[in-house]
Parts: sequence; C-alpha cells; structure tokens
Amino acid sequence: MQNLSQFGGSTAWPLQDAKAQFSALVDNAMRGVPQHVTRSGKRAVVVLSEQDFEALQRSAAGQPAAALSFVEHLLAIPKAAGNALPTGKRHDIQPRDVDFS
Repeated sequence: MQNLSQFGGSTAWPLQDAKAQFSALVDNAMRGVPQHVTRSGKRAVVVLSEQDFEALQRSAAGQPAAALSFVEHLLAIPKAAGNALPTGKRHDIQPRDVDFS
C-alpha cells in the first residue's frame, strides 16, 4: 500500500514503500523527477538520475552545465564596455603595408 506525498513536484516515498517498489522509484528518478525517501515521516534521502546528479556536481563546482560548442564559447565571451562603439560607427584603421617579396 503506497502512501506517497508530494514535495514541490517530486514524490516522497516512505522507506518501506521505496524498498518494496524500488524499480518504480528508479524509473521516476530517471525521468528527471527527484524521489524523496522518508524515514519516520521525515525526509531522509533523495534519489536522482545519474545525469541530474552530474549536472548538480558541475553546477556546484562552477562548471558549465554542458560543454559549449566553439560558437557558443565565442558568444559567451564578456563584452568590454569601454571598447564598445555606437551602432553604425567604425574605427578609422589604416591597413599596414605588407612586403610580399
């Protein structure tokens, strides 16, 4: 007999039910829904998918959630406010002479 409650969109399992229906608990966690397990009516542990756990570890370490592509990396570079040009303006830069001999 399940006595499941809700914690912010995730499911709370009493320990006895979690043990009896561990496959269902794991299936839910793998679908991206954290599964809380309670002991004596109090939250004890949370079961997460491996993917969610790794993302949580990367986030805690200050690493990006996923590897960026080269273009995403370039677009993520902070813009220097002091070097910004008003829209439509161009620097007056003269090309240098190159000796191809």
